[in-house]
Amino acid sequence: MIYHRLWTSLALVAGLAVVLAARAEEPAAKPGPALDKLKPGQTADLFDGKTLAGWKTSDFAGHGPVKVEDRQIMIETGSELTGITWTGSLPRVDYELTLEAMRVDGHDFFCGLTFPVGDSPCSLIVGGWGGSTVGLSSIDGLDASENETGTYHSFNENKWYTIRVRVTGKEIKAWIDKEQVVDIDYSGRKVSIRFEVEPSTPLGVATWCTSAAVRNIRLKKL
Repeated sequence: MIYHRLWTSLALVAGLAVVLAARAEEPAAKPGPALDKLKPGQTADLFDGKTLAGWKTSDFAGHGPVKVEDRQIMIETGSELTGITWTGSLPRVDYELTLEAMRVDGHDFFCGLTFPVGDSPCSLIVGGWGGSTVGLSSIDGLDASENETGTYHSFNENKWYTIRVRVTGKEIKAWIDKEQVVDIDYSGRKVSIRFEVEPSTPLGVATWCTSAAVRNIRLKKL
């Protein structure tokens, strides 16, 4: 019995060593370009259509695989959250983000876009809470399903949607295709994110139990 326990313990230690060694061999993501240096009117492409340059897989526990395929970033289903995080610097206000996102499979949000609002992050949730909720998480500690930005929309699988977010010194606005879905003056309000999406900061795209694709990610300095 003693020898059995000893060998079991040694096997567990050896297995842990292999996992740690594998992680140590993973190349660190190279920092993306310094987008905080953009001048008003300048636009930068954040995705080259070929690689994840400037991005890393978000450090969510149990995340699914992320890969580039057919000039789009494929975010596969994980145990819960899976996504990508920008590794470069960013403007904090007076900018506009655009991207195209598509739900491939699943029934929850296919685009949880986290972005900076001054010194605080915020997330635009597209297709959350069962697949239809759109809004900001969080405003004054309330999720998109609970605050005044929350609305309900239908989303089809395998259809591209253009998502645009504009952040100024006092307002957050957002559009899906040509429809404006968010228009809020956050002056005097608490802007934040749910703790689960912290790995998406400062800029990231995440999904919840859903496979998605994103492409054409751009930032414009206002």
